[in-house]
Amino acid sequence: MTETDTYSDGGTERERLADPAHAPASGERTRTKADTEKSADVEERSEDERERVTTCPECDGRLATDTEHGETVCSDCGLVVEEDSVDRGPEWRAFNSGERDSKSRVGAPTTNMMHDKGLSTNIGWQDKDAYGKSLSGRQRRRMQRLRTWNERFRTRDSKERNLKQALGEIDRMASALGLPDNVRETASVIYRRALSENLLPGRSIEGVATAALYAAARQVGNPRSLDEFTAVSRVEKMELTRTYRYVVRELGLRVQPADPTSYVPRFVSRLDLSEETERRARELLEDAANAGITSGKSPVGLAAAAVYAAALLSNEKVTQSEVSDVADVSEVTIRNRYKELLEASGTVSA
Repeated sequence: MTETDTYSDGGTERERLADPAHAPASGERTRTKADTEKSADVEERSEDERERVTTCPECDGRLATDTEHGETVCSDCGLVVEEDSVDRGPEWRAFNSGERDSKSRVGAPTTNMMHDKGLSTNIGWQDKDAYGKSLSGRQRRRMQRLRTWNERFRTRDSKERNLKQALGEIDRMASALGLPDNVRETASVIYRRALSENLLPGRSIEGVATAALYAAARQVGNPRSLDEFTAVSRVEKMELTRTYRYVVRELGLRVQPADPTSYVPRFVSRLDLSEETERRARELLEDAANAGITSGKSPVGLAAAAVYAAALLSNEKVTQSEVSDVADVSEVTIRNRYKELLEASGTVSA
């Protein structure tokens, strides 16, 4: 409203402001002035505090923070103003940008089990918002389009699509076999090497992925038999063995022969046997190795026979059929091997 505006009583704005009857209450004016003075006081005090913190109390010199020793000292006279200050930086040191990036804890850790190492964004499949409410039909269609484009952007070329399919296959088989994350990580690294060295032409993605997982399980010391892998894989046993030998030879992997004792804990756990049986099975396999009768024999068959023989020695009820089902070996193999193990250990069968 301007000065020339008039009211029903004929007065102007200037006259109304000059009239004490139309003036604002004095309490309001005093309160506003007090607030202004208070804020000025606070600013003045904060300036004094900043001045007191950044200057030396002895010589008014400039203070410097020594982060290595956790002290605040005067750069002029050397007075230690503060000591044992909290170091809010990282506990690690980095000497170049590469080390700084690799040691940073910002964001989720990278993993070889995903084709993009987990650096991209995933859009959840639930059609709900942040409050848990269901989305409308229009929003659901929009989110579906976003998921489609997100998948297209995450796999930009054929190599990434190949890697995504293979790592998904490795994760599926490892889950079915109960393999831990370190085995999956090692298998992912082996497959990445095979893909980078162009070993896949002429071979199926499932075959190379299964061979990488089989090699990783043996390298980490958590092996599974070929029959177990064949049961969860989409390739035949012959193709699996041929691809495995090819991958190991071309990549120069150092895979030690499977140790029969590495199968014993799993068999004992599935058969619900005691720790004494597991200990005796290990002793039987150790005696057989010292006697030199384990060479050229299947480690799975030896482990199954050792568990069966140890159960007999511990007076636990278990049949050859039950051990055969758990170990996926024939009963004939168990009968032949457990007698050899008992003879090697000098134990007479009951």
